[in-house]
Order: sequence, then C-alpha cells, then structure tokens
Amino acid sequence: MEVYNVLFPGFLEPVLKEALGIEFTSRGIPFEPQKELRISYKEHRLEQKYKADFLGYGKIIVEIKALDHLTSREEAQLLNYLKATGLEVGVLIFVCLVLRYTDLSLIIIWTSPTHTSSTLALTANWSGSEES
Repeated sequence: MEVYNVLFPGFLEPVLKEALGIEFTSRGIPFEPQKELRISYKEHRLEQKYKADFLGYGKIIVEIKALDHLTSREEAQLLNYLKATGLEVGVLIFVCLVLRYTDLSLIIIWTSPTHTSSTLALTANWSGSEES
C-alpha cells in the first residue's frame, strides 16, 4: 500500500517492482526478486522456466500487474507458477493504469495438494476525478 500511495498514478511495473523490493527490505520481509521457477514434466526438468516477480518468505509467489484492466490470463499465470513450484499461496497485485480511477486490487490464490484452487479478491477504489 505504501508503494501505491507514494508512486501512483503513472508508474509502470518495473518501477513498482523495484519500489516494492525496497519496501520489503525496509520492513524486514524476506524475499527473492525475479525468482526463477523450474518446471518439471514427469521425471524431466524442462528448459523453459518461469520468473516470478517475488518469492516472499520462501513460499509465497507475488506478481505485480500494472494494466488497464485485469483478465483471467493474469490469474492463470499465477496458478501456473503455483502448480510449477508446488507452492500453495500466491498474491496478484493489480494496479489499474486508467488515470480517471485509481484501483488497487490484491488477489490471493491458494491451492491444495490436489491442485484445487480458491481465490480471495480485495479491491480498494478511489476516484481520481474531481467531479461530483
């Protein structure tokens, strides 16, 4: 929330990611930026790799998206990361780039060992307009 309050509106994902890394460090939150995720198929490690924006506490995948609108593609990406790693919790942070409205959404996805998933979405909306 602090990164959002200081930098929004106008900054894109690379700036938000770097600032969030600074915020994690200042708050003593253990994280790995640009965490490479290996993918296996049966007994084989694939050449293809995913790269998560952050891995927090060694077990929570964090993805940041700064877009005009969120689609199911971004949620599917996070679900793929969870499946590839066997981790159970991921957080998708969505910052809306439409300047008339400033939206910040946190979508928390968790999976079970059977790969069923549940989603909790939290959204904060503020009107960026001075109109009444």
